[in-house]
Amino acid sequence: MTRPFISLLTDFGLRDPSPAICRGVMARIAPEAIVVDLSHEVRKYAIRDGALLLWCALPYLPVGVHVAVVDPGVGTERRPIAIRAGRGDVLVGPDNGLLVPALERIGGLAEARLLEDRGLFLEPVSSSFHGRDIFSPVGAHLAAGTPFEAVGPALDPATVVALQLPPVRVGDGRLETGVVYVDTFGNVKLSGLVSDLTAALGALGPGDPLALEIGAPRTPDARTVELPWATTFGGRPAGEPLVYEDSYGRICIAVNQGDAGRQLALGEDVPVVVRRA
Repeated sequence: MTRPFISLLTDFGLRDPSPAICRGVMARIAPEAIVVDLSHEVRKYAIRDGALLLWCALPYLPVGVHVAVVDPGVGTERRPIAIRAGRGDVLVGPDNGLLVPALERIGGLAEARLLEDRGLFLEPVSSSFHGRDIFSPVGAHLAAGTPFEAVGPALDPATVVALQLPPVRVGDGRLETGVVYVDTFGNVKLSGLVSDLTAALGALGPGDPLALEIGAPRTPDARTVELPWATTFGGRPAGEPLVYEDSYGRICIAVNQGDAGRQLALGEDVPVVVRRA
């Protein structure tokens, strides 16, 4: 691209002026940059939700600087960091796991650095708005041409905080996974990918029945439901549930024109085992 590119993701919400303030800080430093808002409606303090939105979005964006702020630990000893990805992108934000999952889709973690050069910050730095005072100005300086090495000292990649997701275990005829996210339509996204499901069960065709063991075994909420595999929502009548591959390759549970999370009482971290019925 002939102009620098910056993306911005936060949990600030659209009624709050904070997203516009962050964009304004960026515009003062890098007025030529194209700034794209990924979302400012991440559920409050939900680091994992923000991380999954980055995981979905970044492969489709130009190589650039990606500023992400879902930061319940702001003002504490959690580190402000920048990560250079193998594709060439730089991710800027708190070291709380928010930035890490997306890296697997844009070339992996090439280098990580602590944000320490206060000459790149907006002074005075508050204890509660690092999105404005640290992450946005550093991201803008990087987009404007400041070398990555200038932001601060290198970090051991092994010390960068990883995000904990429900584990995925591929077995013979069964896939152990769990709920990672319920989107705004009520579609329930699992930690396993369809490639994991195929490895466990073999190729699936439209209408193939699947048994989903929901909840921890031998608990009052444990149950098994039978749902069909489908390639599209419209392959099921309105109001009927299905299992499908979302547009990012993830296993999802949905209800055609309905809310699967509510209808099937599925929320984050609920364990799910998938097998053929």
